[in-house]
Amino acid sequence: MIDITNKVVLITGGSRGIGAACVKLFSKAGADVAFTFKSNVEAAELLMKEIKPGSKVKYYRVNLQNEADITKKVERIVNDFGRIDILVNNAGIWNDGQLDKMTYEHWRETLQINLDGTFLISKAVVPFMKKKTFGRIINVSSTAAQRGESKHSHYAASKGAINSFTKSLAVELADDNITVNAVAPGWVDTDMCTAVFKDISYRAKIESDIPVGRVATADDIAGPILFLASDLARHINGEILNVNGGSVLCG
Repeated sequence: MIDITNKVVLITGGSRGIGAACVKLFSKAGADVAFTFKSNVEAAELLMKEIKPGSKVKYYRVNLQNEADITKKVERIVNDFGRIDILVNNAGIWNDGQLDKMTYEHWRETLQINLDGTFLISKAVVPFMKKKTFGRIINVSSTAAQRGESKHSHYAASKGAINSFTKSLAVELADDNITVNAVAPGWVDTDMCTAVFKDISYRAKIESDIPVGRVATADDIAGPILFLASDLARHINGEILNVNGGSVLCG
């Protein structure tokens, strides 16, 4: 088991799906955990009940489309926990978007939450990491960033930008002992995909296209994220780690 005792991690979008799996796994690995959510406080409170008693875990409502709110909440987290050693930029949205029917507002919402939110959280957290001369940033990307995704160009564009953002920061922040990497999942069995997976025949087709023969669980993604946050990955920087069961083979 990876041990990150005495480390403080901030996980965005931590109340459900991959984020919730990260909250539980990082806490189990000994970290103190702060996580954000957008509006579903019931999900955040339910997750808290699954955390081992005695663990330091707190949640914060954050509007990722509001820089002032992000800055204020990051400062509050540092005040509550003393520092932030690890940042997991997980919060994001995914929905349909056929080009000739997509409104500009629809396009902008996806870019604002997936890309701008990652930029703003990172911008707010990095100065505190620089003060400690230590940091680990793990961004959650997608296979869509590398292969594109028909009728989801807004989502693919946001995640493609995340990959470039990751590689750029990896070089920019290396002198401060801050590494920056990304995990790029394929299909994951979370609430975000519930509507799609209701079509049993479509899910069967998806699974047949994945060499390992199954859709990933949220835990399958949380494990590689924890690895990149650990000392085992201290010499990995600027990497886009694909976690898709072999369905998209590109680096």
